[in-house]
Amino acid sequence: MNVTQAVAARRSVRGFLDTPVEPVLLERLAHQAARAPSGGNLQPWHIDILTGESLAQLKAIIAEKQAAGMMEAAAYDIYPRELTTPYKDRRFQVGMALYAAMGIERSDADARNREFRRNFQFFGAPAALFCTVDRRMGPPQWSDLGMYLQSFMLLAVEAGLATCAQECWAMYPDTVSGFLGTPAARMLFCGMAIGYADESIPANRLRADRAPAGEWLTLRG
Repeated sequence: MNVTQAVAARRSVRGFLDTPVEPVLLERLAHQAARAPSGGNLQPWHIDILTGESLAQLKAIIAEKQAAGMMEAAAYDIYPRELTTPYKDRRFQVGMALYAAMGIERSDADARNREFRRNFQFFGAPAALFCTVDRRMGPPQWSDLGMYLQSFMLLAVEAGLATCAQECWAMYPDTVSGFLGTPAARMLFCGMAIGYADESIPANRLRADRAPAGEWLTLRG
């Protein structure tokens, strides 16, 4: 598999088999992804990988909090508070396409809420990753995190794995940071589900559209 093929094959998977992922493979991918570029070679990412009992414990903690209706102050605004066109439209369209793939009506708030909560069970994935960053870092270093995470996801595709990057975990920063023992100087950026895709899950049949290049590409010469 070449880079072009990996980029084309990568997708956000929302249903995984319970097949374990070998820890040595996860460690290798984490090491390889660290070749991602970073301004000034700061390498601002810190990565925690969970499997087995550790992952099960965190899932149980989050499930209990959600069942009790316990919420936390988000670590940051996942989307701008005043999201405008075309970004608002794109978010709405992919949400509609996802629920349609699962046969969930837009009016079925209970079903949509149940599906959203599956984020916090990593969609059944047998492995998970959390990315944290020093609170002193700014937007340029946050872009470095994205480059690390994209590198990890493409390497995962090459290894036959599937992933789903999850900024939603920023909604439970206190719980996650406490569970991981994250120092106060670092903040939670995102999580990621990792495993082998369950192709029987309807949501995994969705391939999100991309805006036509005319909307975002300018060539000058």
